[in-house]
Parts: sequence; C-alpha cells; structure tokens
Amino acid sequence: MTTRNERSQAPDVEDLARSMLLLHGGHDDDDHHGSGAGAGPSSGSWAKAPNFASDPERAAAVREASARDRERYLTSGLVSVDCRFCHVAVQVKKLSAEHTSVQWNAEAVERCATFSEIRANGGDPARARSCPRLTDSIKHAVAEGCLEEVSSAPSPGDG
Repeated sequence: MTTRNERSQAPDVEDLARSMLLLHGGHDDDDHHGSGAGAGPSSGSWAKAPNFASDPERAAAVREASARDRERYLTSGLVSVDCRFCHVAVQVKKLSAEHTSVQWNAEAVERCATFSEIRANGGDPARARSCPRLTDSIKHAVAEGCLEEVSSAPSPGDG
C-alpha cells in the first residue's frame, strides 16, 4: 500500500526520462542525416522539402515557381520614382502615410547628390536616415498620382 507521503513526492527526473524513452523511443532532433522528405538513405543531407531528384520535370516546375515567388516577394507594389533633383531612380512602396519603403540600387546610391555630399564630408551615406530631396520627390509622386499614398498591392505572402 502506498502512503500519502510517497504519492506527494515529485517523480525522479531520470525515471521520467527512462519511461518517456520506453514509451516514445529515442529521438535526436539534431541528427537529420539520411532522414526527412527528399533525402534518401545515400544522400547524406537533410532538407525540409523534397528535391525531386527523381522527377526533373517537377523539380524544374518547383524552381520556376520559387523564382516567381521570390520576385513577387521582392517587388510587390514597388513603383519606380525618379529624384527630381539628381534624377536617380529608386523603387518605392508606400505602406502607410508615415511609412515608405525605398529600395536603392548601387547606381542611385553613387549618384545621389545628398549621399555624395555626405561622402565628400567624410561621412557614410549608409548611416543617413534618408535623402530629403528624394523624400520631396516621393511626396510629389504621390501628389501627382504616380504613387499610391498607401499601396493597394497585395501583401507578398498572400499569393
């Protein structure tokens, strides 16, 4: 017969672990070699998704769809806006009246008059909050109807 004192004691951690191993078997979540979808016994690597190595047509279709998804994710709702001062073109998306996403390219960063001035004074344009001339150009693009004040493009994850 079990006494009240024996019932109220917490189970030993080692005993609990042993019983869990007996019940569920051993698992090693860090050792994925040779297991998982798409990884055959001789592949020696683990992947979250199958690689369709045995079906080249399907592998090509998956690569193509992935490329489309990536492009959509990176460019959804972006509109080219030219700076009215130095005429560089950047990609812009207004997420709200206060939030604007600007994607600069290497040429635009190099040619931007404000960033050139920062570099000439020994500064780093990457630390600049923004280019005030481009900000004015973006406001002008919204006023002219070339850029939506809040983008109506679907979120990249909704596709």
